Amino acid sequence: MDDETCVIDDAEVLEIREALENQTLASAATKIQDYFERLELVELNIAVTGESGSGKSSFVNAFRGLGDDIDGLSAPTGVVETTMEPTMYLHPKYSNVKVWDLPGIGTPNFKADEYLEQVEFQRYDFFIIIASERFKSSNVQLAMEIQKMKKKFYFVRSKIDDNIRAEKRKKGFDQQKTLDQIRQDCIKGLEDSNVASPTVFLISSHELQLFDFPLLEETMERELPKHKQHVLLLSLPNMTLAINQRKKEALQANIWKMALLSAAVAAVPIPGLSAAVDVGILVKEITRYYEAFGLDEESLQNLSNNTDVPVEELKAVLKSPLNKEISADVVVKLLTKMAGAGMMVLEYFISNIPVVGSMAAGGISFATTRYMLQKCLDELAEDAHNVLMRALQTEV
Repeated sequence: MDDETCVIDDAEVLEIREALENQTLASAATKIQDYFERLELVELNIAVTGESGSGKSSFVNAFRGLGDDIDGLSAPTGVVETTMEPTMYLHPKYSNVKVWDLPGIGTPNFKADEYLEQVEFQRYDFFIIIASERFKSSNVQLAMEIQKMKKKFYFVRSKIDDNIRAEKRKKGFDQQKTLDQIRQDCIKGLEDSNVASPTVFLISSHELQLFDFPLLEETMERELPKHKQHVLLLSLPNMTLAINQRKKEALQANIWKMALLSAAVAAVPIPGLSAAVDVGILVKEITRYYEAFGLDEESLQNLSNNTDVPVEELKAVLKSPLNKEISADVVVKLLTKMAGAGMMVLEYFISNIPVVGSMAAGGISFATTRYMLQKCLDELAEDAHNVLMRALQTEV
């Protein structure tokens, strides 16, 4: 898909607001529906490359929130090169996020320009170049060619956990000093190969929450086009409090649009009120929160495996009833319970979105739905925060 057709920016949000003020609710709902449909079509293609044995496949798995041994999902790992051609791995929750495990580089006949052509470089949004020791000439050649193609690339030094374990056996071990030495050694090697001001991210694929993964994630997100930042953020494993908070903010930004869309489509009456909503839209949105925060069984098990905290301990801090069931019946009960609060906040929306005031029942539906979505998001974000705190062996 041509990226230009996928861009969703502030101008479109303004267009929706103008439709609310100057046109019909149906017109605004159509624009919102189109907004979300195009957002779901935005693809993110991430290329992971490097020399054989550098840990490419383990990184592919970790980036998708998986271990190395999930049948049918994990990229195969091993001490010899297991990737002979570009292999695409879908994110287990977001099918529009594709992580590509590329063949290893560094063979005697390696030519960076031919390699990029062979792996169809134009399909990727950015490249992650992985090395488990110093970056070699093949890494540099590849980076230079990627730069010529006006694509982004990131140098990742992998297997840092192995280095730390080895150094711990030495007298006078200092972890920060060890990390600084590894980083400076990699940077010096790249500078000696004429790479100007290189940045190297130190990563352990088995402990993403440690070392430089949070910084790598923030850098990649910042340098992507705006319409792809949202896709990357929601697909990331929930391994740090900062990621958890940014996910909440990203999901929160769409609440008013989801509430208005649900009220406009209006399918199921709220008991006791002359108002209706599309419950299916709300079930899908709340499920999106649940999955983005990694509260599903598989994500909790993967987090347990990565942190050695029993999954039962992680589940013990879950408080929201939404962790037990997200269904149409649950949503209708929540709407009924919160309808009074929706009436109370309706005045606020009348002052901010004029057309809501003239919608009568639609206004009640919008206010109630918006209030309910915000409460659900707050609850699940709090649960995700508490799970992560427990996983990091911190008091909740």
